[in-house]
Amino acid sequence: MTVTPFPGADLQATPVQVFDIEKVLASIDSMAAQRPVAAQIVSVANSDDTDARALSRILASDVALASRVMKLANSAYFGMRGRVTSLQFAVTVVGFTTVRTMATVALTNLDDESRLPEDFWDVTTSLALGASTLAPRFGERPQDALCLGLLAQLGAALLHHNDPDGYEAIIAAEPAYRGRRAAESRRYGINSLRLTSVALEQWGFPAALTHPLKEIDDLQSMDGALLRAAFEVAARLTTEDYEEVPIVRLTGGRLREDDLVPVLDQVRADAAELRRAMLGEAPESDDPEENPGEWTF
Repeated sequence: MTVTPFPGADLQATPVQVFDIEKVLASIDSMAAQRPVAAQIVSVANSDDTDARALSRILASDVALASRVMKLANSAYFGMRGRVTSLQFAVTVVGFTTVRTMATVALTNLDDESRLPEDFWDVTTSLALGASTLAPRFGERPQDALCLGLLAQLGAALLHHNDPDGYEAIIAAEPAYRGRRAAESRRYGINSLRLTSVALEQWGFPAALTHPLKEIDDLQSMDGALLRAAFEVAARLTTEDYEEVPIVRLTGGRLREDDLVPVLDQVRADAAELRRAMLGEAPESDDPEENPGEWTF
């Protein structure tokens, strides 16, 4: 499917790119040859025939990815500091959807910061932790919300990779995410969150992770409210001179400003550790609880 420009786009101010979604997704699929273990995990993690032992056997074939799963399982987020020394136990702790999410990050080169917008992982970790922390207020599972936040910016990474100069110009002109999505639509005929949903649907991710991406800009839809709140949290923490949007408006009254104070504090506290786990970075300290070292199958 080749996406054509929206009617009424300002072609002079914002040059419109013809954006071929199939070509972009095909280029991602071609990466599977370079990361076969990650590709296999994305494929089998939701199968009824896959259990923690089988998934951990596959995961063990990619030492870097397995180490990231171990780091995450031993992070403060899961409350298991240094107690997870088995890869099979790590898979059980973080859950199949999280392992599949981490494999998707690896498969799509989201762990290569040289190919991403400058603040990509600062925003992504804030999004993921904000969504996860707020999830119970919206009747959602924290781990599912964590995965939603980790994957939400996949489309932005794809747009940036295919049009780095144009996308950097959008970021510079539109620091607010809603305005940025409008600019993306004008330039590419699709915004980054919709592109994320297309990719995740192609790879068989459940509607719980794709539907909110489509509903985020409909303020009347509660299906997008959690993700709207998470983006507001991320913006307040990562965007300089950000003009705050009242959280009550974004969430249909589900949240008030006082509700965000502990959430912002929690995200600040945990963001660096989540980033290290997702990117496989070394811990800042030599504390064995932060760096479990050797692990077994």
